[in-house]
Amino acid sequence: MASLPRKLELFYDVLSPYSWLGFEVLCRYQNIWNINLQLRPSFIAGIMKSSGNKPPALVPRKGKYMMTDLQHLKNFYQVPIQAPKDFFSVILEKGSLTAMRFLTAVNMEKPEMLEKVSRELWMRVWSRDEDITEPQSILTAAKKAGLSEAEAKGLLEKCSSDNVKSRLKETTDAACNYGAFGLPTIVVHMDDNKSHMLFGSDRMELLAHLLGSKG
Repeated sequence: MASLPRKLELFYDVLSPYSWLGFEVLCRYQNIWNINLQLRPSFIAGIMKSSGNKPPALVPRKGKYMMTDLQHLKNFYQVPIQAPKDFFSVILEKGSLTAMRFLTAVNMEKPEMLEKVSRELWMRVWSRDEDITEPQSILTAAKKAGLSEAEAKGLLEKCSSDNVKSRLKETTDAACNYGAFGLPTIVVHMDDNKSHMLFGSDRMELLAHLLGSKG
């Protein structure tokens, strides 16, 4: 008798390139590893503030290493990452609040589209150096991912609702309660009702070990 898929939560923000890498690996391996992958849009700025952490790019040596690291990972994972030209403005000033509220609304209303819309927002900010903060940018991404214009506009309108704001805060708080200090944060729930929190996109071998997979 085949075992039931284990629940695995991926907390992510499209402002995080390492979240994109973790997202793509888990999407590729979810059937091979027999996991029930639950995508959990979160707000990275809230997690950083709660934990007292700060973006690696603010530490000069870390920032320099990060750019080189992403180029290696881009080629290894075949994910088309390209840092925005005005990096500090895009990542540290403009942020991702609107985008993550939109993804929260998608998750609440059209969860079957969450993977595609998330990927398209990553493509905009971390591959094509395009905006993800303006309403028209969000609509363009949503339609390119497969939502109709009416669906996209309806979801965008919900971004200002208390329900969506509360859900994003609840998800971000859930990540913090697991011990998150950055993203991606992966939480795997085991058969013995225990859970393990892993940070980063470079813990996939350990994750496979926890899952008992040799794939």
